[in-house]
Amino acid sequence: MDNILVQGSDIIILAILVLWAGDQITRKIKLLSKYSIPIAVTGGLLCSVVVAIIGATGGPNITFDMTIRDTLLMVFFTTIGTSAKFSRLKAGGRALGTLVICAAVFLIVQNVTGVLLAMAFGVHPGYGLFAGSVSLAGGHGTAIAWGKEAAAAGLVQADLVGISFATFGLVAGGIVGGPIAEQLIKRHKLSPDPSVLTAADSSSNKESERMTLESALSVMFVLAICLSCGELVNRWLFSNNIKLPGFLTAMLIGILVTNLADSQKKPLRQGDYENVGEIALQLFLAMSLMSMDLSSMASAFGVIFVVLNVQVLVITLFAVVIIFRVMGKDYDAAVIAGGFCGLGMGATPVAIANMNAVTSKYGPSFKAFLVIPLVGAFFVDLLNALVIKFFVGQPFMQDAPLAGL
Repeated sequence: MDNILVQGSDIIILAILVLWAGDQITRKIKLLSKYSIPIAVTGGLLCSVVVAIIGATGGPNITFDMTIRDTLLMVFFTTIGTSAKFSRLKAGGRALGTLVICAAVFLIVQNVTGVLLAMAFGVHPGYGLFAGSVSLAGGHGTAIAWGKEAAAAGLVQADLVGISFATFGLVAGGIVGGPIAEQLIKRHKLSPDPSVLTAADSSSNKESERMTLESALSVMFVLAICLSCGELVNRWLFSNNIKLPGFLTAMLIGILVTNLADSQKKPLRQGDYENVGEIALQLFLAMSLMSMDLSSMASAFGVIFVVLNVQVLVITLFAVVIIFRVMGKDYDAAVIAGGFCGLGMGATPVAIANMNAVTSKYGPSFKAFLVIPLVGAFFVDLLNALVIKFFVGQPFMQDAPLAGL
C-alpha cells in the first residue's frame, strides 16, 4: 500500500479546501448553522472520514505533517492577547476566579464518571481516567504523556485509548458547545449588554477602513515581535524548570504590547488582529480534525461512543446547571457555557470556535473571550495534573487487577 504524506504548502491548501467545504455544507444544511456548529468541525470531520474510507478500500495511506499547525495556534493566542486591555482584565477578575473553581470541580466530576464507566465495563479503573480528564479536558498532549506512563505500568494500549478519546472528544466539544449556548440564549431571551454593543460598534466604525499594505505590515510586525519574545521568555522559563505552553507566553506578550500601545496613545487596530486570529484558528481546527486517524480507532468505537455520550451528558448538565448560573445567568454566561463545553471535551481552540460561532450571530462577549482562554491556557492544565495525580494515588486504583480493553 502506498503512503502519501501531506506537508508544507499542500496542507495549507487542503485545510483551506476543507474550510470551504465545511462552509458550503453548513450553508446548505440549516441544522448546522442553526446550532452554530463551527465550519472547521464540519469540513474537518468530513475529510477525516474520506481519508479513512480511502485507506479501508485499499487506497493509499494518507498522513499529515502538522508542524505548521503549532505556529497557527501561537498566532491565534497572540491575537487573543492583543485584544486584552487591562480594563477588561480587571473587569473579568472575579469571573475568572469563579470559572477556575468550577473547572476544578468539573475535572473531578469528569474523572469520577470515567472511573465508574470503566468499572461498569469490567476494565481497570485507570482506563477511566483516559475516558475522563486525561484525554478530554487534557487533550492529545496530556493523553500521550500519561498514556506512555500508564502503558509502562501495565495498562495495555493506554496511549491509543487516550488518543482515541482525545480525538472524538475534540469533535464532541465542537458539536455540543454551540447548541448549548444557543438554547440558553433563546430560552432566557438573552442579548449582549448595550454598552458592549455600543463599544463594539464604535470600534468597528473606527476600523472600517480596509486593510492597507502599511497596516498589514504593522500587524505582521507586531505578531512577529510577540511570537519571538514569547519564545525567548519560554526558553528562559524552561531553563529555570518552569514549564508553560508556548502559546501562553505569546498571549501574555500580546497583552503587554497592546496595553503599551494604548498608553502611548497609539492603539492597535483590533479588527485587523481579530481577522488574522480567526483565520489562524479556523486553519488550526481544520488541520486538527482532518488529520484524525479514524481507522486505528475503529475497533474500540463502540465503547468510545457509549462513554462519550455519557461524558457529553455530564458536561451539558454541568454547563447548563452550574456554569451558566454561577457566571451570572446573562448573555456572557451563556457564551461561556458554550465555550466551557469545548474546553472540557476538546481544547481551548474548540472553545473559542464555539464562542465565535455564537457571537457572530448574537453579538460580542468580551468577558467570555477573556476568561475562557485564560482558564484553558493555564489553569486547566495545572488543575488537571493535580486531579489526575490525586486519582492515581487512590487505593482502588492501585489494588485493581490489570484488566484491559
